[in-house]
Amino acid sequence: MLLLLPSLLALLPLAGVASPLSSVRANKRGTNLSSETQNGLLDGSPCAPITLIWARGTNEIGNVGLRTGPSFFKAVADIIGPKNLAVHGVTYPAGKLGFLSGGSAEGSRNMAELAELAAKQCPETKIVLSGYSQGAQLVHRAAKLLSAATATRISSVVVFGDPYHPAAIPGIPDWKVATFCRKGDNICEGGMRIGQAHREYPQDAPAAAEFVVKQSGL
Repeated sequence: MLLLLPSLLALLPLAGVASPLSSVRANKRGTNLSSETQNGLLDGSPCAPITLIWARGTNEIGNVGLRTGPSFFKAVADIIGPKNLAVHGVTYPAGKLGFLSGGSAEGSRNMAELAELAAKQCPETKIVLSGYSQGAQLVHRAAKLLSAATATRISSVVVFGDPYHPAAIPGIPDWKVATFCRKGDNICEGGMRIGQAHREYPQDAPAAAEFVVKQSGL
């Protein structure tokens, strides 16, 4: 594992794909962080000290997947308590073509919009941008779309198995960023082959959670 600490946009979804602000299945905060769908910005709960916006990897189900994302959320909640964490997954197709294009443009717009929403809706929350595999690509592209005001609200960024590794996250200071690239992971070594190492990021959830909480100042 390598750990490096180094204008609200209009949503233009593709036909047949739901907006992140619609078709919401409620998930009351802290009740089921292992679920493949998380909509913590829109579940009717009060603002949380930390808001984590997550982009799942290619072909993962729901809006957060079932492995790396939920493992990470639970690790954060184990430190600060589940009621202090809001998680919202990015709605996007998560298909192979998105990965090959450098990360879904639609998903990147959706992620940026969710960050803008969190900043507007919860002025005191610490915003975390995070993603796995193609979801990490979305983090890079979404960061470019943030307003200057919202970019300053980003408390931390965490990416797992990032195909753009070791590129910096645009507009985010290196010290706010943790990148997890496991030895032997061809995806974050610039390749296109998914091997066992690319599936092992749940093991990095505790270290990632500690980084997020430390950066939040909680």
